[in-house]
Amino acid sequence: MPCATSHLLVNLQYLDFSDNLLTDLTLVESLCEKNKTLKDLRVLNISGNPLKSLSTMSRLVSKLTKLTHLDISRTGYSSMPLSCSWPTTLRYLNISRAKLTTITSCLPTSLEVLDLSFNDLKCFNVVLPILIELHLSGNKFLRLLAGRLFPNLQTLTIQSNTLNWFGHSDLQSFRQLHNLQAGENKFICSCDFVSFLQSQFEGSGDVKLTDREDSYVCDSPFYLQGEAVSQVHLSVVVCHQVLFVSVICGLALFVVMLMSVVLWRLHAFWYLKMIWAWLKAKRSSQRQSKRAEESEPLLSFDAFISYSERDASWVENFLVPELEEPSEDDSESPRSSRPLTLCLHKRDFLPGQWIMDNIMNAIERSRRTVFILSQNFVQSDWCRYELDFSHFWLFDTGGDVAILILLEPLSMDDVPRRFCKLRKIMSSTTYLEWPQEEERRLEFWRSLRNVLRGDNS
Repeated sequence: MPCATSHLLVNLQYLDFSDNLLTDLTLVESLCEKNKTLKDLRVLNISGNPLKSLSTMSRLVSKLTKLTHLDISRTGYSSMPLSCSWPTTLRYLNISRAKLTTITSCLPTSLEVLDLSFNDLKCFNVVLPILIELHLSGNKFLRLLAGRLFPNLQTLTIQSNTLNWFGHSDLQSFRQLHNLQAGENKFICSCDFVSFLQSQFEGSGDVKLTDREDSYVCDSPFYLQGEAVSQVHLSVVVCHQVLFVSVICGLALFVVMLMSVVLWRLHAFWYLKMIWAWLKAKRSSQRQSKRAEESEPLLSFDAFISYSERDASWVENFLVPELEEPSEDDSESPRSSRPLTLCLHKRDFLPGQWIMDNIMNAIERSRRTVFILSQNFVQSDWCRYELDFSHFWLFDTGGDVAILILLEPLSMDDVPRRFCKLRKIMSSTTYLEWPQEEERRLEFWRSLRNVLRGDNS
């Protein structure tokens, strides 16, 4: 359309050049660049033409002082100049389905409606103070725009981009936003996003999602891919992993502590400890036995005496002299008059050896183990060790190797419950009590000798 024809259209308000073959050069002729024509034109549609220069377009329409709507969509615009001149009356601008990759200050600040759909845009940093509608569908935005750029924006469409998520804080940055269309994006369905979006579907908040609920579909994680966000139900394990792990660890710790208390009450740790010490000492004893067999026979004792250091005076002044010296009362029987050999830790333990090995060797080399039971014995740590090993030895060899002598009245409850075998022996009659009356002590020594010599009579 030549410029001469344009001069004739003095009252024209609506001009539609869409879907033609207009170029930047022919458009200069039609709009009469150097002449003031089309003074009343309000709507201009040049969409679907092979235009290339956006600066040329802005320069041509700047003289159209009544222009309010400009449609230059489906053109070949690939770049935007840093600055442009537009008519101050321009309110609607459509540059959709072009090839724009960046946005500059070329955009007129008088716009109320801007359509930039289906370009290659990734960011938007231009302030448009009176913009009411913004259409950005079909671009490559990863996040919602900053609301401070559009203080009066009420409608935003940003469908078919690459949005991963958006939240309450993103929407709060828009002061006047009421309608949002953000479906058909690649959403990461995190717990926060799913919870937020489902609350938006239910109508909470000031912003309304005006597109269909089924357009909001999860793209990740993989097990939720393709599922509508409105139908997603995430478990507590997924949404509160830190809390869940903390609770599980707390429960596990509680169970471990509870089991530890139960095992301690049942003396399980003692059994494990003593089994390990027993196996270790047993192995050491076997090695020593083999070496002794190759060299000389093992030294054997009639009895190993386990006693507390506080009872040492009784052992040294009464027990040892009485048993290790020949008996004058039983001189008729050579077997009865034979002195007994006793193993005492103070005298017969080998120096330099592990104390456990000494205890084990003493118990294994003695036909009997005599426990001098008293309050001192119960409170002695080493006597407890000897009692521990003897307890296992009883299980290994039978119940008649231990002899209990009560120096003072002692109840069965004073012996720890874990020594079940010894408590059983103590509950029977197979123990001796040290008599306080001197006339009864002769019978005491006779009974003790008979037991140590294996005389059942």
